[in-house]
Amino acid sequence: MAGQRPACPHHLLPISLGLFQGVLLLFFALFVTYDEPSAQAEDTDSVANQLYGIFPFFQDIQVMLVVGLGLLLTFLPRYGLSAVTHNFLLLNFSTQWALVLQGLLHHLHNGQVHLDLHNLLTSEFAAVTVLISVGAILGRTSPCQLLVVAACEVPIYLASEWAILTHLGVLDVGGTITIHVFSCYFGLGVSKALFGAARQPVHPNETPTPHSDFLSLLGTLILWVFWPSFVAILCQPGDAQHRAILNTLLAMSASAVTTVVASSLLERDGKLSPGHLQNGSLAGGVVIGAVADMAMPPVAALALGSLSAVACVLGFRFLTPLLARKLTLQDQCGIHNLHGLPGILGAVASAVAILVTSKDASGSRFSQVSPVGGNASEVGGGRWGDHGAGEQALYQVAGLAVAVGSSLLAGLLTGVALRLPCLARPPKWLCFDDSLYFKIQDQAESPGPGGTAEEGALVLRERV
Repeated sequence: MAGQRPACPHHLLPISLGLFQGVLLLFFALFVTYDEPSAQAEDTDSVANQLYGIFPFFQDIQVMLVVGLGLLLTFLPRYGLSAVTHNFLLLNFSTQWALVLQGLLHHLHNGQVHLDLHNLLTSEFAAVTVLISVGAILGRTSPCQLLVVAACEVPIYLASEWAILTHLGVLDVGGTITIHVFSCYFGLGVSKALFGAARQPVHPNETPTPHSDFLSLLGTLILWVFWPSFVAILCQPGDAQHRAILNTLLAMSASAVTTVVASSLLERDGKLSPGHLQNGSLAGGVVIGAVADMAMPPVAALALGSLSAVACVLGFRFLTPLLARKLTLQDQCGIHNLHGLPGILGAVASAVAILVTSKDASGSRFSQVSPVGGNASEVGGGRWGDHGAGEQALYQVAGLAVAVGSSLLAGLLTGVALRLPCLARPPKWLCFDDSLYFKIQDQAESPGPGGTAEEGALVLRERV
């Protein structure tokens, strides 16, 4: 019809998601099945015990990712709906995408992918990397751009995880290297390539309010409570899992206390920074992942938790402004301070712990479950036992280098792809604004300088 507008770019998101879900339905119908139930009574009891042992941890992680992480991102006062919703969408999209890739790579037998709870769990770990990475570009990107990040990052993560855990035999039960370090530098690479050399000016909607900071701190508390489950779920049940829970609790308790100390000392009036509390209190959970089930004294967990909190707070206070000024690096949520710096510290700590801990005391490390299947002694080739602690320590450092290098390169390439015009990057004056993606009843404010509400709505329909 004459004068009728053609299909607008805002249809790209539902069309893309609809096609993805339709293809996934077809894939599951043709290739995915559940494992056959065991006919033996003793095998049935064993499966039930494994389910009851893992499912409570799995539920804790669900609460962490859906509620805790979602609320943590609500520090932007006019972007809370978008932050929580996009976090939820990316979690589901990335998990399903990882299920497909992991099924084809590791669980395809006789033309069928056998699905169980462990597969779903490790797929969610792949999704975690996406949820962390997009924190660097939060509020300045469209949902379509975020889905492209997820589509690109999940396969790169799976390849990096295989290289680090399976090929190098790195010990990293809590994902310090494979998840936190990888996702941090992938996100920073995306940010650098997407925004280029132009320094992003401070947006009026970026300034947190007491209400938004309070919601974000609630997210921190939820993450803090359930974090031990995230670290311990892949440990061998028994002593290793027990030790991982204790070490994680000690490290996170120390990081919470130290964050208060460091934040107060850095401020002239002794007041606390909400941003420091929201992130530094969680740094202990990041740093402890690579050493959580090692036979080390409790004081080591406390020390690592304190050091990670200091690194996180100092990063927010000094390093983030320095990187923005010197490298024009945009890091909206400070993922480098919460995931990058503590992750590097944890990787180095794992190498040191291996060197100073006797082989007999640490032999249980080879009983940890690998995310890609099997146990660490099988997938790692037993290098610690075959070649000594010194060589295993070098593998830990090599794994860190692989995580940083592969994620940075892949992130830069992904960031370049995000600059495609069809992905509808939001206009600068509408960044960090829920009205770009949601029907907001109170639209009293003008959507942009010199524009009326009707003009702003027209722009939204054309751009998103």
